[in-house]
Amino acid sequence: MPDPTRPPPIRPQPLAGAVASHLETLILEGVLRPGERLAPERELAEALGVSRPSLREALAQLENRGLLTGSRAGTQVADFLAPLSGPLATLFGQSPRIARDYFEYRRLMEPEAAALAARRITDPERVALREALAAMEAAHRRAVPAEEAEADLRLHRLLHEASHNLVLLHVLRVLADLLRRGILVSHEQYWRRDDLRGAILAQHLGIGEAVLAGDAAAAAEAMRGHIDFTESAFQAFRAGEERLAESLRMRDRRGLVAED
Repeated sequence: MPDPTRPPPIRPQPLAGAVASHLETLILEGVLRPGERLAPERELAEALGVSRPSLREALAQLENRGLLTGSRAGTQVADFLAPLSGPLATLFGQSPRIARDYFEYRRLMEPEAAALAARRITDPERVALREALAAMEAAHRRAVPAEEAEADLRLHRLLHEASHNLVLLHVLRVLADLLRRGILVSHEQYWRRDDLRGAILAQHLGIGEAVLAGDAAAAAEAMRGHIDFTESAFQAFRAGEERLAESLRMRDRRGLVAED
C-alpha cells in the first residue's frame, strides 16, 4: 500500500511535452512569429536535440492547441490572434470614429512600451535595433516607399519585443499587422510624401537613440511626439482624400440630372 503521507514521486515530463513547451514559449515570446515556416523536420530535430518521433508528437500537440499549422509546404506558426484581428479589421473599416480611437490607444500604450524597452533592452536586442535604424536610413536614401514602410514596422516590432511584456507585444503586433494591411490607409502612402519622410525618419531615430541610451522618459516622449505627428499627417491625408472624392462626385454628376 502506498503511504498517503508521502508526496507522490516526481515524474519527468515526457520528451515530446518538453519540446512542445519549449516551442510554445518561443511562440509566445515572439521568437517564432506568425506565418514563419519551421525548419524541415530533420533539421529541426537536430537543432532541438531530439528524435524525429518525439518532435512529430510535439508538433502535433501544438497543432491541436492552434499554435502551429501543418501543410504540404511544411509547418508554420499559426496566426493564433486571427480571431481577434478579423473582427478588428471589420470594425476598422466600418466605424467612422475608429481612426481617432486607434491613435488614442497608441498614445496610451506605445510610449509605455518604448519606456519599458529602454529599461529592459538586452544586448542582442541593441544590436538588432541598431541594424533596424541603419536599414531605415538606407531605405530612406533609396526612397523606395515599400522598403521604408517595412523598415518602419520592423522598428516598432523590435521595440515591442524589447519591452519584454508579452501582452503588449501581441496586442501591438495585431495593430501593426492591421496597419500593414492598409485597414486605415496604405502605410506606403506616408512614405510617398517628401514632406513627411524626413520628419518620420528623424522621429524614429530619436526614439531608437533614447531606447539605446536607456532613457525611458525620453523614449516615451519621443514615441508620444511621433504618434501625435502621425495622427496629424493621417488626418490631413484623410481630409485631402475626402475633398478629392467630393470634387469627383461633382464632376461625375453629369448624367444624373436632366439637362435643360
